[in-house]
Amino acid sequence: MTEQPFVIVGGGLAGAKGAEALRDQGYDGPLVLIGDEPDRPYERPPLSKGYLLGNDERDSAFVHDAGWYAEHDVDLRLGATVVEIDTRTRTVVLDDGGTVRYAKLLLATGSSPRRLSIPGADAAGVHYLRRLPDSDAIKSTLASVRRLLVVGGGWIGLEVTAAARAAGVEVTIVEAQELPLLGPLGPELARVFADLHVEHGVTLRTGVGIERFTVDGDRVSGAVLADGSHIEADAVVVGVGAAPNLQLAAAAGLRVHSGVVTDARLQSSDPDIVVAGDIAEADHPLLGPGIRVEHWANALNQPAVAASTMLGGDAVYDELPYFYTDQYDLGMEFHGLVTPDNYDDVVYRGDVAAREFIAFWLREGKVVAGMNVNVWDVDGPIKALIRSGERVDVARLADTGVPLEEIAGG
Repeated sequence: MTEQPFVIVGGGLAGAKGAEALRDQGYDGPLVLIGDEPDRPYERPPLSKGYLLGNDERDSAFVHDAGWYAEHDVDLRLGATVVEIDTRTRTVVLDDGGTVRYAKLLLATGSSPRRLSIPGADAAGVHYLRRLPDSDAIKSTLASVRRLLVVGGGWIGLEVTAAARAAGVEVTIVEAQELPLLGPLGPELARVFADLHVEHGVTLRTGVGIERFTVDGDRVSGAVLADGSHIEADAVVVGVGAAPNLQLAAAAGLRVHSGVVTDARLQSSDPDIVVAGDIAEADHPLLGPGIRVEHWANALNQPAVAASTMLGGDAVYDELPYFYTDQYDLGMEFHGLVTPDNYDDVVYRGDVAAREFIAFWLREGKVVAGMNVNVWDVDGPIKALIRSGERVDVARLADTGVPLEEIAGG
């Protein structure tokens, strides 16, 4: 009887890293990777960073070179959409009617941009950024327009804004909250990024929503805001968050909440299905249950644990959430997790005005997150402080004369 393959559904970074991890961990059986895009798996950060800025070549985004999949005996099926997972027969059904049986399944279906449903939202010139063709279209747009409207002051919106300003485009950001990045950073550090963009000539409209886009012919020409004001624009980029692609998992009967619920081994409620990337809502040994973050680092690192689980191992995913950004002359790395109710103090170490500092979020004197801005090679002690779960001396934490390693080491 032919051995049933391990199957990966999702052709992004998590899917590609899942295939790599399975081979690295000794699995030599049949392996099928199914992706709904025509391009081989690629990473998404370059789409709003180096590639969009024109600093990196398109090929730099791909996870593996074109020959890697054949060299590692991975059956790569591109442009194929899985429409159903039958857990009873352990079968995935494709949109062309084909089926693939599986022994174990890694589900890594990622996220999709949240789309606006206001009048004019389907006009030409309204862009979303998730896939390579989206980045190509925005890159072309930045080379040909004078005024850009960015809807949403999250990471995508701000990085696109920085790229647009580098291209000499006038930019207005409309953000419904009082500050960009208010959710992921809180008001203290969100202000740093708001000021950064204003200093680079960006017009910020905060605390107001979009009522409708205005259209000239079939092309967007601007927007009317909820306060009645009008913004003229030659193009629009919408970045109002992403929704995890949970439809397959939910229809298959997996336990779903804000994501596909898993244990610390990334095992779903079905013993033959593991999960990685944006859709994984996992138990975290340090942070607790129900942790789901849509960051590149999860898609990069979770697949090794998922592969271990598929092979009967007992590895757990205990990496701290991590993300980074580059905007103008500001480079930043972030470790940990900030929510409106998980911190009661922010401590700064360094020169905030010069944007060369580390910020620490604390709860009851314990570090829960750290962000280094234009300060490098401090990942180790920042993570050690978070993992320790111990109270710190706030004065020493803020004192650049005290080595951070010394504080992290107790």
